[in-house]
Amino acid sequence: MTTPIYTPLADAADALRQNGYALLQPQDVAALAGLPLAALNDLIPSWDALELDNYLKDGGRYRRRRHSCFVQDGRQLTQTAHRAHWQPLEYNALHGGMHRLFEPVQPATVTLPAWPALITAIGQVCSAARGRSAADQPAPWYVEAHQFRIDTTDGIGRPTPEGAHRDGVDFVAVLLVAREGIKGGETRVFEADGPNGKRFTMTVPWTMLLLDDATVIHESTPIQPLAAHGHRDTLVLTWRTGGFQGQESSP
Repeated sequence: MTTPIYTPLADAADALRQNGYALLQPQDVAALAGLPLAALNDLIPSWDALELDNYLKDGGRYRRRRHSCFVQDGRQLTQTAHRAHWQPLEYNALHGGMHRLFEPVQPATVTLPAWPALITAIGQVCSAARGRSAADQPAPWYVEAHQFRIDTTDGIGRPTPEGAHRDGVDFVAVLLVAREGIKGGETRVFEADGPNGKRFTMTVPWTMLLLDDATVIHESTPIQPLAAHGHRDTLVLTWRTGGFQGQESSP
């Protein structure tokens, strides 16, 4: 298991801009959100109420999820009407081109103080990486939030069945929420147009990987069980300017 090399919180925006990614320790993620870790932990029980992903083309039943959309304007976060998740085939060769309508994030989760605090704080780092302050942000961020549970009920679980990929957005955050009774699940980040890459395994809840989607590709390796009910829970957040992907073609 490869040990992560963490980015100091003060350097997160610079690392994101210069290297294409930043990896933050849990205590720094909590500090960024302006909350104690206990407040972030209030979100964790909601991962026990995710719904089965019925769109997996490999026929697997190893992924559960919820998905909701938001608009971030500075530190203001507003949930939009529920909508399908869509990606072009260019970014997701396996599931692109499909309007995948998942169950929304539960209202009780969205109303917890940690939810908007965490999302807007990370969005501010994204803005800083683009050289923007909260005051001069010219347009809102269009944010998609995905709660994932990958389990090992049927043996192997695949966090990224599409392989190494970009998401077609500006920035992506992957936060580890839980890792129970599994092996595998190594995170890999590679230059989109170069030979360099990093690999490490996130093991501590609320570790966060923040990615510049234009400059790097990423994936997580399959997980296998070490105990009954093994699973890996993550919160994946994306920020995009100009609108949600597929907004002009959504039903």
